[in-house]
Amino acid sequence: MIKNLGIGTGRRKTAVARVYVRDGDGKITVNGKELGRYFVQGEHAQMVRQPLLVTASENKFDILINVFGGGPNGQAGACRHGIARALCQVDQANGTSLRANGYLTRDPRMVERKKYGRAGARRRFQFSKR
Repeated sequence: MIKNLGIGTGRRKTAVARVYVRDGDGKITVNGKELGRYFVQGEHAQMVRQPLLVTASENKFDILINVFGGGPNGQAGACRHGIARALCQVDQANGTSLRANGYLTRDPRMVERKKYGRAGARRRFQFSKR
């Protein structure tokens, strides 16, 4: 029986990540794949690791992430948010450093909805004088 030390839900744009922190040696699995194979762009993989680097716990825990919705950037942000929340559950002392770096704050920026009578959210259709 594998015991989860902390569970966190991370959200960013339309992506949602469920994060499970377990005892281990620093292996991160995203949707059944290794972190580097799931997030092909290095900056996304690095974004996911940031909360672990701040709390100096990159080799203490194994992390299992289920993420869906959105694109690579939103998913990486959701994973980072979820890991930060889960690390807070593991040890309350992590909260101050994670909060200071802004990893516990849910990024509220979403795509604005399209309005009727418009080409997009704000763009108008071309005006014809004649």
